[in-house]
Amino acid sequence: MWQRILGCILVPFIAGCSTFSKQNAAPVIEIGISQGTHIVQRGETLYEIAWRYGRDFRDIAAANRISSPYVIYPGQKISLKEGATRSILPSVAKPTRHSHTVPLRKNPKEQSTIQKRERFEQSEKFVTKNSAFKNDWMWPVHGKIIKHYSAQGVGLKGIDLSGRLGTPIKAAAAGKVVYSGHGLRGYGQLIIIKHNDTYLSAYGHNDRLLVKEGQSIDRGQVIAEMGRTDAEQVKLHFEIRKNGKPIDPLSLLPST
Repeated sequence: MWQRILGCILVPFIAGCSTFSKQNAAPVIEIGISQGTHIVQRGETLYEIAWRYGRDFRDIAAANRISSPYVIYPGQKISLKEGATRSILPSVAKPTRHSHTVPLRKNPKEQSTIQKRERFEQSEKFVTKNSAFKNDWMWPVHGKIIKHYSAQGVGLKGIDLSGRLGTPIKAAAAGKVVYSGHGLRGYGQLIIIKHNDTYLSAYGHNDRLLVKEGQSIDRGQVIAEMGRTDAEQVKLHFEIRKNGKPIDPLSLLPST
């Protein structure tokens, strides 16, 4: 009996609380892009992001209205959707009329990011004389092919070449270094070179990287030393991408 009476008293009260909560809850603000978005991390470049998702950097730049020299910022949201029309920069609070602006001290990581941006801005003025046509390519290292290219399945899309630890790795064609680091999972110490608006090449699992982002590279220039970072053995993983899509490097490399 008492349970029925208590229930009659509590049910309207709970329902009223529920109604109050819904009416007075703070509205949820949708930013419009919640899926298919990459949030830029410190030190990342647009070329690195495009490589990670198997996209053409020009498509991502155009979709997000990012113009040359393709400078992006930590916290920026890059839409990976086809036909996206905007990018979102992290909001910055505006100072009040009575506030004072205090210069911020740059830590080493922030200073490194700024230096990378400056190198990119300067290097965009560089135009490679060689257009990376078929006859311009050379083998990055002389070694046995231990893994051939396959368009099927998952994993890295390129060829693997065997060699000894420390073997010099050479640029397969002239261009500009657009990535040099260890940020892409599965590639180890990696270098990506932009040869022109069509072709990029990648050199993975290196022991040492000898070039920096934004640096102009000649065909045959030593760019790294062979290693086994993120690999089960010493080798070079070599990829070529055409308009952002992996292709068989043997279709461009000269016959041995």
